[in-house]
Amino acid sequence: MQTTLRSAVTFQGVGLHSGKPARMTIRPAMAEHGIWFKRTDILLGDTLVPARWDAVEVTPLCTRIVNGAGVSVSTIEHVMAALAGCGVHNALIEIDGPEVPILDGSAAPFVRGILARGVRELRAPVRAIEVLLPVSVHTAKGWARLSPAAPGAGPSMDFHIDFDDAAIGTQEKSVNLANGTFVRELCDSRTFCRQADVETMQANGLALGGTYENAVVVDGARVLSPGGLRHADEAVRHKMLDALGDLFTAGAPIIGHYEGHKAGHAITNMLLRELFSTPDAFRVTLCDSDIAARLPGAGVERDEIPAVA
Repeated sequence: MQTTLRSAVTFQGVGLHSGKPARMTIRPAMAEHGIWFKRTDILLGDTLVPARWDAVEVTPLCTRIVNGAGVSVSTIEHVMAALAGCGVHNALIEIDGPEVPILDGSAAPFVRGILARGVRELRAPVRAIEVLLPVSVHTAKGWARLSPAAPGAGPSMDFHIDFDDAAIGTQEKSVNLANGTFVRELCDSRTFCRQADVETMQANGLALGGTYENAVVVDGARVLSPGGLRHADEAVRHKMLDALGDLFTAGAPIIGHYEGHKAGHAITNMLLRELFSTPDAFRVTLCDSDIAARLPGAGVERDEIPAVA
């Protein structure tokens, strides 16, 4: 069955790139509502922004959604990953600023808040997007592919990254995303960047809210953030977290296998656009109990959140 939160949960913090404070409340919503953002600081006009692939405006550093009136919300990927990973299909997210709070740089605070409130079922079946044929996109920087899931399997993901900095280097990971894997293995992994990139971004008016406390900052072989890494492969885990959040802008869980090689927000959005422009490559499926039991948020419990977060 489709789900929503049992009660509202509120988060406060600054945006990673804007540096602006924001208060954000995730509220329950009815069946078939989907995930929408509402800008409460804007008093006139259309303030509702759909968290949907065709509302995504391509940016290199985050996922930004924009409605027809030009109202936008940036850096939605971590909260979208938390909703997908906790199996929440319907929510209204009210926010009084232009960017989702970065909090600790991972999705764990959102996961903790959602699971503390609890998830309730609604009287409507879950719709999932089943990948039937492979689709892929390539750029000079990387590529991504969606393929049909293995028979009887749910969503899964392979990711590969390669950075010059020895603190990151080459990393790869494969996960079956069913039954709380996101909460156990990915949700606490933080956004990361190079110290030189931080200086460049801030000189260009970006990453104004970034600190060593809400991002993993590396310089060559050194990890500059206090406490070091939460996982030896935290960087690739965070890329998978981002990808799950970006894939959830499809409007429903995707039953298929995602592969990413140096892929970022723009490439994953390009992949969704390629999927939906290829009608034979997918179908919308009403999930029976067997399929629903293989989705990312099925059966997840609060005590599965990693203790390091």
